[in-house]
Amino acid sequence: MTSPMDGRIVLVTGGNSGIGKASAMSLAKMGAEVTLLCRNREKAEKARAEISSDSGRHVDLIIADMLRMSEARRAASELLSTYSRLDVLLNNAGANFTSYQETEDGIERTMALNYFSQFLLTNLLLPVLRKSAPSRIVNVSSDGHYGATIDFENINGKGKMGPGGLGAYSRSKLAIVLFTYELARRLRGSGVTANCLHPGAVRTNIWSHAGIFRPLTTFASLFMLSPDAGARTSVYLASSSEVEGVTGEYFDKCKPKRSSRESYDEIEAARLWELSQRITGFVAQPTTS
Repeated sequence: MTSPMDGRIVLVTGGNSGIGKASAMSLAKMGAEVTLLCRNREKAEKARAEISSDSGRHVDLIIADMLRMSEARRAASELLSTYSRLDVLLNNAGANFTSYQETEDGIERTMALNYFSQFLLTNLLLPVLRKSAPSRIVNVSSDGHYGATIDFENINGKGKMGPGGLGAYSRSKLAIVLFTYELARRLRGSGVTANCLHPGAVRTNIWSHAGIFRPLTTFASLFMLSPDAGARTSVYLASSSEVEGVTGEYFDKCKPKRSSRESYDEIEAARLWELSQRITGFVAQPTTS
């Protein structure tokens, strides 16, 4: 019996633990050829061995620190040198940094990892995603985006990290939703879909940088979803025939729902796209018919 993902090429960022690892495991068991994009080689190798053993599928690795735009570029180049096709891009990598610090690119760390690297990697892989259509882009956001706003005069949010870094985290997740909707508009008719999701409150190591809030998050984790449960919507959007052709939506528990009012502002989304191009240095190549 043919599996729904048999032979499909899938890239999962942040795939060595938590939701990313659970998503990669499920997709590999469905027959996908999965590549994990991870920062830590030791953890990535361990995850690869486990996924390969349990699924019986070959799993590839790309090691890159997505806090750095140069690493996002190298990761895209490495994937393109290995595969001529990409059926699913699952942008899952993320973190919550509680103290303000800028990367070597001058970007606040939470925004750099959760949003700007995702913007750059996705755009660099768009040509192969278009070539592979029908293909899918799945972006992991969060209900934490509700109530957030984008300050274009202070995109790094300097002085606005918020308690436990939640201000920066919320802004990064709003940026993902705005990006997803703008991406879906730009890709309409191409056969490439773009959707985003809330995975739920999941027990993962995303709060490992929670600082003084770590005891609170450790206690709260007792009531959170398992990574397997948190991965269900990601896997659904990556694989289900029920969402074939569906694009520009925000999902929770495998169902579309309304995201924040701010996220539907098309002018703000276009402005964020232009700013993101300048910050990441991405220049789109003309498409050929």
